[in-house]
Amino acid sequence: MAANGKPPVMVILQLTGGNDFMNTLVPYNNPVYYDARPTVVIPQDTVLPINDTLAFNPNAAPLKEMFDDGKVAIVQGIGYQNSSRSHFRGMDIWHTCEPDKIGTEGWVGRAIRDLDPKKENVLTGVNFGRGLPRAMALAGTPITSVGDLDNVGLMTGIEEEARRNLALDLFKKMYSPAVGTGPVMEYLAQTGSDVLTGADILKKAPESYTSEVEYADNPIAKSLKDVARVHLAGLGTRIFYTAHAGYDHHANELKTHPGLLRDLSGAIMDFFQDLRDHDAADEVSMLVFTEFGRRMRDNGSGTDHGSGGGAFIIGENVKGGLYAEYPSLNPSDWLKGEDLDWKIDFRGIYGTMLDQWMGLDSVPIVDGQFEQIHPFN
Repeated sequence: MAANGKPPVMVILQLTGGNDFMNTLVPYNNPVYYDARPTVVIPQDTVLPINDTLAFNPNAAPLKEMFDDGKVAIVQGIGYQNSSRSHFRGMDIWHTCEPDKIGTEGWVGRAIRDLDPKKENVLTGVNFGRGLPRAMALAGTPITSVGDLDNVGLMTGIEEEARRNLALDLFKKMYSPAVGTGPVMEYLAQTGSDVLTGADILKKAPESYTSEVEYADNPIAKSLKDVARVHLAGLGTRIFYTAHAGYDHHANELKTHPGLLRDLSGAIMDFFQDLRDHDAADEVSMLVFTEFGRRMRDNGSGTDHGSGGGAFIIGENVKGGLYAEYPSLNPSDWLKGEDLDWKIDFRGIYGTMLDQWMGLDSVPIVDGQFEQIHPFN
């Protein structure tokens, strides 16, 4: 149970495309960083220092403020052996915890199954976004996925059916090549009606919601507002999932990354303020992850796929600070001569959330026992 006696709730926020961790948590006093990145670099005089070696990107000021309040745990150097540089395969590995083979079960789906073994609530796991995240896919496990809470309430039955079919079609196209049509079609057959049933119940969530928080008009703020509204409606959701897209910065990173970090950190701060205003923040912890980091050297206008990324665990019950270890910037320690090395396996961070926050047994969910951190009070 959370500190207020209510069941713990986990919000998973996926940064799609591979967030540049070095330009998010900046090694601002390290000359190697500036030598390796003559262009795509955060100027030393603009950063928001947290100690003598690391600083937040200035566009993540709300996240820095939450960190100063002791509510943000930064997981440094997260990854896994022989990290994939493919978006599809990389995200697939993060979603199924299977680096060595194609997995057919999502880790979040397994967690939902453990939380609701009798399948009594189609809203135990809710995704806000298009399609169905692979992480939540598990044959026989109910799941609800909606693109936009406000639009769901306005749809006719025919439109809902069309939206559901579109979501399932997207899922089929995304995952059939990887796992074969058999498992995918079996999953879709069992999932379709759950998606529709759950969406129908979610229509009621905004009716009783009032808030003094003014969320920004951008996709991630809208999604987190939807999470807040459903959580505050008391519908029994234990795991929320949503994604913030746009982090694949091969070019124009200096133009796009600042706006993404502003939108992301502002939305997270507003979300937790909204929950606090409703005395509902104690039972919520958030995991923010991305499928890989970026390479040490810039490419003149952006950065290419790399490894050794970072994650964040955020919440009222979090002991803020730095966890694991920032990868060495010494060129002799670079993987493949161009990548940050990883320091802690992502499955150990999932395990941290599952064991220490959700009260589940993580071993069968993440397929093994991995080093964990201890970020919870």
